[in-house]
Amino acid sequence: MNPNETHPHAAPPAPRRIEARPSDVGGIVLRRALPHRALRTVGAWCFVDHAGPAHFPPGQGMHVGPHPHIGLQTFTWMIEGALLHRDSLGSEQLIRAGQVNLMTAGRGIAHSEDQVGDGGALHAAQMWIALPDAERNRAPAFEHHAELPVVEGDGVSVTVLVGEALGRRSPVQVFSPLVGLDLVAQREATVSLPLDPGFEHAALVLRKSATVAGEALEPGTLLDLGRGASAVEIHLAADAQLLLLGGAPFGPPPLLWWNFVARTQDELEQALADWNGGSERFGEVPGAGSPRLVAPSLAGLRLKSGT
Repeated sequence: MNPNETHPHAAPPAPRRIEARPSDVGGIVLRRALPHRALRTVGAWCFVDHAGPAHFPPGQGMHVGPHPHIGLQTFTWMIEGALLHRDSLGSEQLIRAGQVNLMTAGRGIAHSEDQVGDGGALHAAQMWIALPDAERNRAPAFEHHAELPVVEGDGVSVTVLVGEALGRRSPVQVFSPLVGLDLVAQREATVSLPLDPGFEHAALVLRKSATVAGEALEPGTLLDLGRGASAVEIHLAADAQLLLLGGAPFGPPPLLWWNFVARTQDELEQALADWNGGSERFGEVPGAGSPRLVAPSLAGLRLKSGT
């Protein structure tokens, strides 16, 4: 299917602009688009960080020491640079631009991330996928995808990161109905992409600028498209890059605290105690070059969904 083909539209809801929260972590700018008080999830996508682009001076780089996860899948999409992933399963995997690392935390896993060759560029998007109830306590796992299906249109390359679109299916294993597309424009171009009207959708610019469903976007703003539309028109500036994420409504948003996704506060409290207490639940990360992170206490806080 040609990504430039026109498709009939259902009457879409009015798009909502969600401003990401910027922060500086170890010299790299992070823009956190999800969760947000106005939008907790897009399908099972419950967390979206846009990291960079950053350029580190010689001898410096991004290094994140061993830390734990539960109840989710971490999805890392590398745009520029390279990171070395290590985890408590014994995985050691280099991820380069155009590749995906998918880590399924399930009942518990720990990992570290280190920029390869200090100094140089780093640009990535990391998303979390909340695991459904039937899968959230499954055994942890890790997979690396060096190649993903790409559909070439008129001046636009569409990579199918997750799910099925444009007649191609991603090999990435997820446990909820989801779609994830990465669009890169070789020149200024307009595409009309088909959507599943039963899915919620959102768009995030990673580089340059775009207009999505009539809304002008630059990095730092997530556009919530809601659900009900059968297509979306996207105009991309030359060299622009954009993420389109979607999925079936997840239900009540999960609880998020630090690196954990859970359903109850008791689950979070137990995970915090297990990690900080050195429980065997999360294991050790062989070869990690940075100190183990300490989980922040909830300190009597009572969380609401998506905090």
